[in-house]
Amino acid sequence: MSDGKGDVWVEAGFTELARSGVGGVRVEVLAKNLGVTKGGFYRRFADRAALLDAMLQRWREGRSASIAQQTRLDGEAPRERLKAVIQLYSERLNPEAMAIELAIRQWARSDENAAAAVADVDAARLKHVAELYRATGLAAEEADAQAFLFYCFIFGQSLLFVERGPRKRSQLVAKSAEKLLD
Repeated sequence: MSDGKGDVWVEAGFTELARSGVGGVRVEVLAKNLGVTKGGFYRRFADRAALLDAMLQRWREGRSASIAQQTRLDGEAPRERLKAVIQLYSERLNPEAMAIELAIRQWARSDENAAAAVADVDAARLKHVAELYRATGLAAEEADAQAFLFYCFIFGQSLLFVERGPRKRSQLVAKSAEKLLD
């Protein structure tokens, strides 16, 4: 996959996925966006399904590696690490990454492979965050519940349009995040 050639197509696929959903990820569209012929695509991928599989694999591996890295304690207190992860996800919104996340979740509603990728990523996210909560002293069941709330908050807050402006939104998110650390 990382021969360089396929990566360009996968990245173009993600860009189009974010823009128009999985239905928009078509060889002709990607070739046009890249300013190349379709021939280059078929030298790298057998067909569109192979590209979609490569995209799901890249997303799955990237998201799983990301949460593992973000939740590593490295000598930091578990509560401080949790606070840092909350800040990372709630204060620095990445519109393109969120668009890709939402598009993959929409795709997962009608595709088994996409659903499996989403389930794997969600399991990794919940596992790593629950481990942080356990490290604060919570029992396993309580830590799992807190991790679930954590992700409901992280993704839910990113979808809400708060009328009060960015500063008020930031204050609301910070106050809400404190509840996840109580």
